[in-house]
Amino acid sequence: MSKAAKTSPHGKRMRLKIRAPHDFYGGLALIGLALVALWATSSLTGMHGFAFGPATAPQLFAVLLAIVGGLVTLTGLLVDGPQIERYAFRGPALVLVAILGFAAMIRPLGMVIATFVTFMISIMGSSEMRWVESLLAAAAMTAFCVILFNYLLQLPFQLWPTFF
Repeated sequence: MSKAAKTSPHGKRMRLKIRAPHDFYGGLALIGLALVALWATSSLTGMHGFAFGPATAPQLFAVLLAIVGGLVTLTGLLVDGPQIERYAFRGPALVLVAILGFAAMIRPLGMVIATFVTFMISIMGSSEMRWVESLLAAAAMTAFCVILFNYLLQLPFQLWPTFF
């Protein structure tokens, strides 16, 4: 390679600068998702002539997603945007703990207690949590879930622990 290919006219090395990291990495994530979709549908038959196969629509949407992801990635290189801030792990971690806790509590404790505790665990992930509002919201969400799943959808969820 010649020296001219490695340097700019000012004598400095040319470097690819990511100007909008949110867009750049988000676009790469879209491209990655599209590649996973293409891989997942690779064993299905595609389009034969004018006949659609089961892979035609998913592969078409995956290609369109990859194109959009490429455009978003390109935008991250060409347009200025905000820098990526420090990631807060507390919120997503507590939501994950709440989901796993709900799965562990639903059978032995019943839907009412499991839903209430799950909501309280997940709301603690917010830095704006207030106890009174959280307790009221958890009670309202628990009542909503009981009405929806047990009475409207008539799903056979146990409401209370078996020792009650």
